[in-house]
Amino acid sequence: MRRAVLAGAAAVLVHTPSLVRYGSKPARELAVHPGLLADILGNLRGFEQAVSYRPNQAFIGAIHPRAMGERPWSTHPLAGACRFGPLGEVMPEEEFLGLLALADEFGLVRLSPDMAESAAKTFADHPLARYFQLERLQSAVGNPQSEVTNGALPLHVNGDDLAASILPGHPEDESLLPAVLLENFACKASGALALAHLLKRHEVDAASIDYVIGCSEEAVGDRYQRGGGNMGKAIASMLDCTEASGADVKNFCAAPIPAIVIAASLVSAGVFNKVAVVGGGSLAKLGMKFQGHLKLSLPILEDTLGGIAVLVTTDDGYSPVIRLDAVGRHRVRSGSSAQAIMEALVCEPLDTIGLRLTDVDEYATEMHNPEVTEPQGSGNVPERNYRLIAALAVRHGLFGREGVEAFLRERGMPGFAPTQGHIASAFCYAGHAYEGLTTGNAQRVMLLAKGSLFLGYMCQQSDGMSVLLERNQ
Repeated sequence: MRRAVLAGAAAVLVHTPSLVRYGSKPARELAVHPGLLADILGNLRGFEQAVSYRPNQAFIGAIHPRAMGERPWSTHPLAGACRFGPLGEVMPEEEFLGLLALADEFGLVRLSPDMAESAAKTFADHPLARYFQLERLQSAVGNPQSEVTNGALPLHVNGDDLAASILPGHPEDESLLPAVLLENFACKASGALALAHLLKRHEVDAASIDYVIGCSEEAVGDRYQRGGGNMGKAIASMLDCTEASGADVKNFCAAPIPAIVIAASLVSAGVFNKVAVVGGGSLAKLGMKFQGHLKLSLPILEDTLGGIAVLVTTDDGYSPVIRLDAVGRHRVRSGSSAQAIMEALVCEPLDTIGLRLTDVDEYATEMHNPEVTEPQGSGNVPERNYRLIAALAVRHGLFGREGVEAFLRERGMPGFAPTQGHIASAFCYAGHAYEGLTTGNAQRVMLLAKGSLFLGYMCQQSDGMSVLLERNQ
């Protein structure tokens, strides 16, 4: 059986403050309290603020999460921060509206003439211009004002300037309403942006990709198959991965890790040589905790969409090895307590190959940014998880209680990801793990993700999976 490796990763953020109103929580609150819109618009960040925000710079690889410094990060911007980083970029919403139009093959995203012209000029100078069919922007020109009057969804820039609209896909299909299509197009466009950065960064020919696995939270479909779509194949098509097929893996927040394991299994079994795993952003989670930010007079920090792409290939003698003999999984019998989940995802796979918890240099778990979650009462999710892993190490006799804080500092890290669960659940650390295991000092990194199947009301199970990455020997 062939060894599979993590041969590359990319990470992007899209700053979409004007789309915060269409996040699920803000949209529901605005339907009841329309006056909230003024408060939301008055507490949005500008693009430069988003670029210089330390967690965002960590996301695109410019700094390591442990180098973000002391909080509050929202009042201590990173000096000299750049839009482009080693792993990807932070894209402004004006450009992203153009990218939405490029993701649309059915004439549903309509741009104002000024917006189309601006997007065409900007994309012509973009480092990824060759990956997108920019000529299609002209066919997306419409009249958003009249289209909105006739039922299209308005899209804004700079707070409230009408720049585009989205038409319904079918007047009688609630799965093709403009608001749903916006979520799907946003996921496709941000995922394609991440994959394009991956192809460019690692000099990969798009036609060499055999398979694309989508692991986003959106379940694209229609009235007959609400979650039956294939975002992986759609992204492959958008980037002209002509030889690729694809499929999606759905598992709430946990999906990226089983997707990586499936990709590595396909490569190891000889079915494919190159598999990309891609997760685009979840627009429904924009502004999810905005009320806590407004209450504390903070800027709304959930104003970005995340996108991650990783490449899994046959062993190149350099890239981190994906240890398929050390995959942790939450079994039906495992139990849903926090300790039981961590035992299943961390301790059991390491026991299987004769390693201890302290043999892993870094753990990447649910890396939600605490500056987003704490104001709304959700606490510091990464710290909670790291303390539990450290407690398991104490229980296994690897060190005493006095060693817990050192474990957190050395093997954990602050949360730095948007609260889009699949992006935050270890997937966001893939690029840092690649660097640490190739040019850095790390020997082993564990990626672990948890999911909540009870959210779909189909069962009361929790779920999760972990995978160990190891320096190529």
